[in-house]
Amino acid sequence: MTKINVIGAGAWGTALAIVARKCGNDVLLWTRQADHADALNREQTNQKYLRNVPLAPGITATSDLAIASDADILLLVVPAQRTREILTRLKPSLAPETVLIMCAKGIEQDSGRLMSEVVQEVTPDNPLAILSGPNFAREIAVGLPAAATLATENKQIGEKLVDAVGLPTFRPYLTDDVVGAQIGGAVKNVLAIACGVVSGGKLGENARAALITRGMAEILRLGEKLGARAETLMGLSGLGDLVLTCSSPISRNFSLGAALGQGDILGEILQQRTAVTEGVYTASAICRLAERFNIEMPICCAVDEILNGGVAVSSAVEELLARPFRDERLAGFSPEKERK
Repeated sequence: MTKINVIGAGAWGTALAIVARKCGNDVLLWTRQADHADALNREQTNQKYLRNVPLAPGITATSDLAIASDADILLLVVPAQRTREILTRLKPSLAPETVLIMCAKGIEQDSGRLMSEVVQEVTPDNPLAILSGPNFAREIAVGLPAAATLATENKQIGEKLVDAVGLPTFRPYLTDDVVGAQIGGAVKNVLAIACGVVSGGKLGENARAALITRGMAEILRLGEKLGARAETLMGLSGLGDLVLTCSSPISRNFSLGAALGQGDILGEILQQRTAVTEGVYTASAICRLAERFNIEMPICCAVDEILNGGVAVSSAVEELLARPFRDERLAGFSPEKERK
């Protein structure tokens, strides 16, 4: 039996623990708070983050990170901005053969690093994979059908991971494009805030469709600069995730944008939330990358101005609408470059 431990007992971590247990693995779920671990073990449900969804029988919880580090596979499901901290704490008790599956969708705010780069800096000896896709935690937890991208440069390890976490209702699709599997998930969080603003501000479905489409162009531009493949960005972890989170109030990023569009104050919105809204922190990192690589990402940067620059929603929208008319081009990918 494969031992799969999940680091992070939020909604997504809990859902992945349920998937791993349904696959027949030995599963331990780590949470930072001892009283939360006690509640999970006692109630066999995560009422704090995934109410009224029973844990699969056999899942146990702990708040001891050293105990949780003892596994064949670790699913890292902590927020992107805390990944470095948790990895640093894990490292002393982490076996080099333990496979790390990164499940956070974000870019480190201070450094501009992708999550894979953070992992390689802190725990370079461990095999790494990325799990990303259009997945709402509750739907996965109750067994509704879904698919995801599983990216790793080691095909043999990738095939073992697919066997370890794949179900008829949770279908991982394997790729070796580790960079591409991360960019879509990170950028779409910011774009989902923009689409939420459109919804909350009652700017119409036409505007949201335009934002999704032009937002995809921004994903492709950044992807090209960072070495991602267009086919990955147009797949589950890119376009698929973008469409899902930009179209549903279930998305934390979309709902935050909707509240902003209705005139609510960012600080007050965040105070009312128990779960992290990744796009709030990734926005500034993305805009710094856009500046570094001299690429246009006007939607993402408009969101950053609203979140971190003190710009009013109405002013940011007006600025976007005042941009000059141009030819419609998704990005700088060329067929010749893609065939090489």
